[in-house]
Amino acid sequence: MVVDDEPIVGKRLKRLLEREGYAVETFTRGSQALEGLGRNRYDVIITDIMMGNVDGMMILEYVKSNYPDIPVIIITGYGKKEIAEEAYRKGVHSFIIKPFRIDELKAVVKEALSGADKD
Repeated sequence: MVVDDEPIVGKRLKRLLEREGYAVETFTRGSQALEGLGRNRYDVIITDIMMGNVDGMMILEYVKSNYPDIPVIIITGYGKKEIAEEAYRKGVHSFIIKPFRIDELKAVVKEALSGADKD
């Protein structure tokens, strides 16, 4: 699952991850992503922080409360230390600051999924 309120970001990440062999569903609103979690099983969630009414931190909290085994990766242009620390306290797998290198994201996703396989 990829959640970003910028449609172009979601489309690019979807293309990138599908080229790596992953099935990807994208959402532009956090509320839609939460609904999607009720319908489908996801192996990893990549979310932006700054979005509308339901932001990435809310998605992180919801996932960790209801699906603690799903790794959450936050990507954000707001790389404040306090935000990253809060995300790690709440159980984020990785916190990546935009702009990021594509190889970095691919490695983090692969690592998150291999960790999920070990549980």
